[in-house]
Amino acid sequence: MRGLAGAFAFGLAVVQPVQAQTPNFEAAFDNALGTEARAPRTFQAVYETGFERQIVRLADGADGRIGVAVLDLATGQEFSVLGDQRFPMASTSKIAIAATYMEGVEQGRWSLSSEFPLLIPVRSEPFSSVKAPVRRGKHLPASQLIELMITRSSNSATDALLAAVGGPDAVNDWMRRAGIEEFQLTRDIATLVRDDGEIDPARAVDLRDSATPRAMTELLAGLYQGRWLSKSSRQVILGAMERCITGKRRIPALLPTGVFVAHKTGSLNNTSSDIGIVRTPDGKAFAVAIYVTGQGTRPARESKIAQIARAVYAGYDNPQGVTWAEATYATQAETRLP
Repeated sequence: MRGLAGAFAFGLAVVQPVQAQTPNFEAAFDNALGTEARAPRTFQAVYETGFERQIVRLADGADGRIGVAVLDLATGQEFSVLGDQRFPMASTSKIAIAATYMEGVEQGRWSLSSEFPLLIPVRSEPFSSVKAPVRRGKHLPASQLIELMITRSSNSATDALLAAVGGPDAVNDWMRRAGIEEFQLTRDIATLVRDDGEIDPARAVDLRDSATPRAMTELLAGLYQGRWLSKSSRQVILGAMERCITGKRRIPALLPTGVFVAHKTGSLNNTSSDIGIVRTPDGKAFAVAIYVTGQGTRPARESKIAQIARAVYAGYDNPQGVTWAEATYATQAETRLP
């Protein structure tokens, strides 16, 4: 910034009245900016290791935007491709909704046995109302609603819990208090799904109901490491993620037998995603968030997610020969969920 400030100050100087200017203009210019030849500055990202280059190759956005973020849960080492660009969260936002609800449990505002009605969408035309109409269905305990929301990605269960906590604003507030800024839940799921397709996420960035891949790995890391919520509350969320039955062709698809995966998928028009915690058989773990848009078809997007997850697990060849899956950690990660 000092170089920019110096150049800016020089710019201010040269617009002063003529009598205030230095007689030798060229000398003043050289004194401020130097005389050596300068190569044009590049703002392209530089990926130095084979691991980085492989992830970048797999995350080629020629057929749509692809965002990846990886965070080592012991060392804090991270890597990302478009990690600070917003992507549609789709159902990956449901982890934050569950966390907001579990905070309310800890505060005594409700419990896991508290019952709420499923909120079932009623057919309506896209954009015909600010919120899509819903009808109240069967009442279920919150424990079952969380299970349905995360393991089966039930939208009716999600909207039941979202209404219970106070809507999108309450979830955004929880995320801000957790220190995560690049996250914005705007609509309930019924409205999001009804109005889906308004903007192509492969070609444009819609800030509504979006987050960055890095923000989502921060959320996962905080839950896993115990920065927020009690151990029992975190186990409710992470345990459900471990039992997730959607996305079998995504993060878990190409990982070796015995690898632990706790994850949550998301799918909307022209976008597929998966975020989760991957842990090796000896207890080393990392958080990963993969958001894929475009690529032609949903199977093609899912294949991209699986390939990227496998490449991340396989590791990278830095000068020390360390890999994500075979790293020497500063502290040994727990072999069970925190």
